[in-house]
Amino acid sequence: MSRRDIPLVLTEKQAGATTVAGTMIVAAMAGIRFFATGGIGGVHRGAENSWDVSADLEEFARSSVAVVCAGAKLILDLPKTLEYLETRGVPVIGFGTKELPAFYTSRSGISLEESADTAEEIAQRLRVKWAAGLSGGVIIANPIPREYSLDPSVILPAVEKAVEEAEAKKIGGKRLTPFLLERIVELTGGDSLESNIALVKHNASLASSIAIAYSALEA
Repeated sequence: MSRRDIPLVLTEKQAGATTVAGTMIVAAMAGIRFFATGGIGGVHRGAENSWDVSADLEEFARSSVAVVCAGAKLILDLPKTLEYLETRGVPVIGFGTKELPAFYTSRSGISLEESADTAEEIAQRLRVKWAAGLSGGVIIANPIPREYSLDPSVILPAVEKAVEEAEAKKIGGKRLTPFLLERIVELTGGDSLESNIALVKHNASLASSIAIAYSALEA
């Protein structure tokens, strides 16, 4: 469920699983400022032809929610994703890093404009942004723990192979990301799933620390 799907699901009284965008919407409605996820969606490879851009990016420009993640998913076009976020005025803060994390690995080779080393520093920036009337979300990019970071020589070929298979099978749209992630798990012998679980826990820990720090500033 994303922004497009929520009215239909509510009208039909269906159940649905929210995307990052969908979670931001319902979190904002409930007054929740923070949540953690694995990786955000973004601009897909070949988007200059397919126009396949995740609704997550648009939602960051709308909903005033901070999302802690391990960067954008490695299956995406990371430089284009970062450019899109810049155009929409969305801050991307690297936690303890000045390089955009790439989900399964902490290295992408892409520099970030902003970084912070403590939860308190991030909380202060968020408070200033929202207090100034600058609506919209913020991305806190938290690198995967080193012991779970996959070797680029392993994960990059797996991603490339999964993308090639998706193209050959003409898989696109909302079916693409689930297909790619599942195929990468198979190609890495389950290692990518283990890394995924570890980074989600890591992100949840940081998100809770930022929320506590933010709450102290609001007290």
